[in-house]
This record gives sequence, C-alpha cells and structure tokens, in this order.
Amino acid sequence: MLDSGCMMLDDQGMTEEWIVRVQGKEYGPADIDTLREWKLEGRLLPENEARNAGADLWGTAAAIPGLFDVAAVVPNAARSTQGPLQTQHRGFGQILAETFRIYCKGFFQFLGLTLLVLLPSVCSQLTTALMQIAKGSDGDLRVLAGGAFAFLMFVLSIAMWPVYLGGIQILTAEIASGRRPGLIAALNEAVRFWPRVAALCIFVYGVFALLMLFGLVIAGIALAGSSSLLLVLFVLALLVLQAWMFGRFFVNVLFWQQFAVLENAAFIDALRASRNLAYGGRDLPWFQRPLWRGAFIASLWFAFVLAVTLASEWTTLNHYLNELATTQDAQTLLQQLTEAQQSRGFDISVFAASLLQKILQPLVGIAFVLLYFDSK
Repeated sequence: MLDSGCMMLDDQGMTEEWIVRVQGKEYGPADIDTLREWKLEGRLLPENEARNAGADLWGTAAAIPGLFDVAAVVPNAARSTQGPLQTQHRGFGQILAETFRIYCKGFFQFLGLTLLVLLPSVCSQLTTALMQIAKGSDGDLRVLAGGAFAFLMFVLSIAMWPVYLGGIQILTAEIASGRRPGLIAALNEAVRFWPRVAALCIFVYGVFALLMLFGLVIAGIALAGSSSLLLVLFVLALLVLQAWMFGRFFVNVLFWQQFAVLENAAFIDALRASRNLAYGGRDLPWFQRPLWRGAFIASLWFAFVLAVTLASEWTTLNHYLNELATTQDAQTLLQQLTEAQQSRGFDISVFAASLLQKILQPLVGIAFVLLYFDSK
C-alpha cells in the first residue's frame, strides 16, 4: 500500500505527484487534479497500480488520498477517448475520428517518419526514369552509376521501413496519452526495435508475398490450360484456398506491430499475442470484435488506394480494356501490355498519386494502434 501518511504538499511546498501503471505502461508524474480528470474520464480505475513519484513502492490508485474517497473537483469533465488509459470500448466511428485527430495533431512528426522511406524511394524512381532517358546515348558509365545509386536508395528505403513502423506505434501512443513527443526522441526509441521489427517484417511480408505468388500461379494455370469444366472447378477451388489462407494469416498478424513495439514482445510472443487478441472479444457482437474491425479498417484503406490508383491511371486502364476487347490471344495481350508499360516511362500523375498514398499511410497505422488499445 502507498504510504497513508503522504500529504498533498511536501515539505518544500511542492504539489504531490503520482505515477500510475495501466496495462504494463506507466503514465505521469501527474498531480491530483490530473488524476481526478483521468478518473472522471473513466481512464483510471481504483485497482490500477500507482505510486508516489518520489517512492518505489507500488500500491493502487484507490489508496491515493483525496482521489476516490472524495468527490472530484473538476466539474463537467468531458469524456475522452485518449489512448492507452482508455478502458471503455469505442465505437468504430470514434476510432476513425480519433485517428484523424491524432494524425492532424502530430502531422509533422508523422510526415518526418514518412520521409524516411519516401525520400529514398523517390530518389530511386527519379534516377530510374533518368536512366531510361539516357539509354541509347554515349553515357553508359552514367547509366551504370545511376543504376547503382537507384539500387542503394531502394535498399535504404527498405532498411528504414522498420523504423517507420516502430515510430508510428510510439508517436500514436504518446499523442493518445496527451503528450507531445519529439520526432528525434521517437526515432531513437524506434531504432531500438529495428532488429525485431525487421525480422517480423521479413516473415510477415514474406508470407504475404508467397500467398500472392500462389495467386499468380493460379492465374497462370487458368491462362495456359484449356477452358474445360474440370479446370475451371480446379482453379476456383485453388482461389478459395488462397483467399482463405490470406485472410487467416492477415487476422493472425493483425497486431504484431503493436505487441513488438508497445509491449516489447519477442518475435514468437508478438505473433502469438497478436493471434490471441485478434480472435478475442467472443462475448461481443461480431461487428465489435477486433478481427472484423481490423478487416474493415484495412478494407477502407485498400478502397482508397484503389480509387486513387484508378483515377491516376484511368487513361492507361481504358487502353488496356480496349486491347482486351480486341485481342483474343492471351499471350499476345500480355506481350502488348508489357510493351506498353515499358514505353510509358515516368508518369507524373501516377507519381503524385503514389506520393499522396505515402503521406496518408500513417492513418492506417494510427487506426490499428487505437484498435489495439480498444481491444485490450
């Protein structure tokens, strides 16, 4: 228990401050007025662990003098849906609204994170476009140097991806808790998780890549084979299997980033905890369960990406559809589409659409962090 003899003012007249621990994370130091606000907002419960900022002994928030045994002095406090201390389930609309609020509040921090992977990627794309223009000239050495530079920028963009993912988790948790984190501090913290997040990225994205490859193999079987009923049924069965495996794995890794960074969980522990949390909430209505909310968040983002992509490539897509309507041979059609893609070169509309997606992509990470807190 906390020292019951603690007074609201210490010997030097300084306000007493406390540290609380919720779901393994510590918050504070906070004075009694802040604690009362958290109490009224439903983010601090009597059974939550707490200790005096100047002591090491943990007790419970119920033992803090003047907190739960007297009426709070903060009138008409608005109920908040802020981050990790939140204990009541949010509605899906509240999660989306909180996502945009956090993104706007920390826009420049999230933009700085995005630039870590965006700038090397842009350099790689622009260098590749310049190399295509330089082909056929007498600048073979410049083309070679440009290719090496583009490859290095691509590698750098991939290497920065784990820092980007970890930084989104850290910034979201900090902003949701009412703090104003600095970008440099978040980057320093995210770098510590680089080996674990990188290993998990290789595993998770590698499995997704294999599943996509499985889908391409199915498409190849459909194009190469004859149009018999047996083949059609076989292809449909493979597509159902591929969709089931993709969806099942997606649910299993729904929260791997949050557990790996926010919970500091090891490789296997992060995957196991992610699966358990994703399949939790069996006592809730189906639309409030983590797996369905996660699937809906991902679907909203994919729909946005699809809309932006179609808008930027509508002319090219229309050309492809016309070719599809006039060309009967599948192999000839694929060859024509490949040649047309190679002859396009650098497309400013596609580049702008890709830039917009990258800048807004932290919204997905923020939404999943909030869903993770809500699901716990």
